Amino acid sequence: MLIKARTRRSRILVAVVAVVTVALAVAVTVALTVTTYDHTSPRAARAEASGSVTGNVDCRKAKCVALSFDGGPSPTTPKLLDILKLQGLHATFFVQGKGHISKYPDILRRIADDGQEIGNHTWYHKRLTDLDEDGIRQELGRTQNAIERITGTKPVLMRPPEGRTSRKVAKVCRELGLAQVLWSVTAKDYETTDSALITKRVLDQTRRDGIILLHDLHKGTVPAVPGILKALKQQGYTIVTVSQLLAPAKPRPGMVYRP
Repeated sequence: MLIKARTRRSRILVAVVAVVTVALAVAVTVALTVTTYDHTSPRAARAEASGSVTGNVDCRKAKCVALSFDGGPSPTTPKLLDILKLQGLHATFFVQGKGHISKYPDILRRIADDGQEIGNHTWYHKRLTDLDEDGIRQELGRTQNAIERITGTKPVLMRPPEGRTSRKVAKVCRELGLAQVLWSVTAKDYETTDSALITKRVLDQTRRDGIILLHDLHKGTVPAVPGILKALKQQGYTIVTVSQLLAPAKPRPGMVYRP
């Protein structure tokens, strides 16, 4: 009986050790793939930078929030551009290749001509963390080349689909000269056409130095924009591009910027 009891305890101990070992291995894997890339906030980036700000907005002094749109250009984008132009505002457009840049090059050209900021949102909108380095390079590089061919300039900003990034993604971004931009405000406008709800979600989440994520291709988004802009201005916000939010810091390739 004593031998059996000792054997049972030994088996339990081995099982516990095995479970702990697996748990540690999973934790290390998650840490390496998710949390160990370089990241900073817009405020921290500004604090570490020296020099003056080009233009008439200094987010070290002003109550700024960056406005960004993913997934275009689309047929709804010109109306959005009209709204921004009427109010003298600029946003950052993270544009997508297949079905967007490839289908609406004239709209992309107008985005550039209007002085809006353009970022890279990949070609096929694939989850970059699921790809090897060559796959990541193709998703981003093809989009870079298409944007440069149409506008004459390559972006220095990108937004990873679903916000998923890793050290591997950061490595390729450094090679391509792209800083990564995440967000602090999402209206989840891909799941609703209710413009009032989109507006409420944005306003509820917005804080100074935040980055708003919207999608101009969805039906309820562009109609919500005038109300969002009006409310933000009433709350004392200055609406800027991502690069303006970072200034005088310059976007660092590979770096993840998240409020």
